Amino acid sequence: MLPVYFAATETAEHASEGLPLGLSPQAFMIQLITFILIFFLLKRFAFEPIVKMLDKRHKVIEAGVKHGLEMEKEREKLEQETAKIVREARHDADAIISDAQKEGREMVREAEKTAHKKTENMLTDAEARINEEAEQARRKLEREIVGLVSEATEAVVEEKVDAKKDAALIDRAIKKGRKQ
Repeated sequence: MLPVYFAATETAEHASEGLPLGLSPQAFMIQLITFILIFFLLKRFAFEPIVKMLDKRHKVIEAGVKHGLEMEKEREKLEQETAKIVREARHDADAIISDAQKEGREMVREAEKTAHKKTENMLTDAEARINEEAEQARRKLEREIVGLVSEATEAVVEEKVDAKKDAALIDRAIKKGRKQ
C-alpha cells in the first residue's frame, strides 16, 4: 500500500504540469487501480460475509414470519374447532336437560297415576269393608230381631212355638218389614 501512496503523491505533483484542471492520466490510472483493488478486497472479505449474514437473517426473518402466519392459521383453526365443540356440547347439554325434564314429567305422571290407582284401591277396599261390616251388622240385627220376635210371639201366644214355626213366622215378618 505504501508504494501506491507514494505513486499517488508523485503523480499529484506532476499533475499540475499536465492536463487542464490539474488532471493527470497517470494519477487517474493509479487511483482507478487502487479503487478496483480496494473494491475487490472489500467485496471478498467484507461485502460477501455481510451479504451472507444479511441473507441468513432475511431467511430467519422469513421463516419466522412464515411460522407466525402458520401459527395464526392454526390458532384460527383451533378457535373454530373449539367453537364447534362448545356448540356441540351446548346442544348435547340442552338435549340432556330436555330429556331429563321429559323423564321428570313422565315420572310425575306415573306417580300421579300410581297414587290415583292406590286411592281408588283404598276406596274400593273401604267400600268393600263398609259393605261387609254393614252386612254383618244386618245379620246381627236380624238375629237380634229374630230373638225379640220369638220372645214377643211367645208373650202374645203364651206358648212355646217350635223352631220350624218360629222360623217361618220370622221370615214372614222380615219380608213384610223389607217391603214397607
